[in-house]
Amino acid sequence: GPSEWHKAYPIAQGSRQSPIDIDSARAVYDPSLQPLVVSYESCTSLSISNTGHSVMVEFEDCDDRTAISGGPFQNPFRLKQFHFHWGTTHSQGSEHTIDGKPFPCELHLVHWNARKYATFGEAAAAPDGLAVVGVFLEIGKEHASMNRLTDALYMVKFKVSSKLFK
Repeated sequence: GPSEWHKAYPIAQGSRQSPIDIDSARAVYDPSLQPLVVSYESCTSLSISNTGHSVMVEFEDCDDRTAISGGPFQNPFRLKQFHFHWGTTHSQGSEHTIDGKPFPCELHLVHWNARKYATFGEAAAAPDGLAVVGVFLEIGKEHASMNRLTDALYMVKFKVSSKLFK
């Protein structure tokens, strides 16, 4: 598992690796950061897939129609895909934690620096190539915006299946 990865892949022992337990008492506010700008105006989704360990939605990433900017970023980062982390119980599913507390689910929105790198693969191999926005999800009332996604899950019921998803 993840706790043993560093034995075969030494880079996995670095300080920029998952999972991360966010210690809120040690978190520091940086007033120099600008607000993060999320520009998801148009739907550029291409496909929905069952990867065998998650559901992933991939996006067209040939321009900045679906991107984030601002915050710590000098360039816009284009959305390539999003996927989820969940567990077998409602109390533990997130990859990351806050003060040791796990969440039922975690959404990862994976973006890449298309100004600096020619391809997503090239960006993924670089320390400054990707920006992953993690969102902790909790169980609650139905969320109408999620219905389109949850209604499509039947299409990728089986491992390593993929369907068009616009």
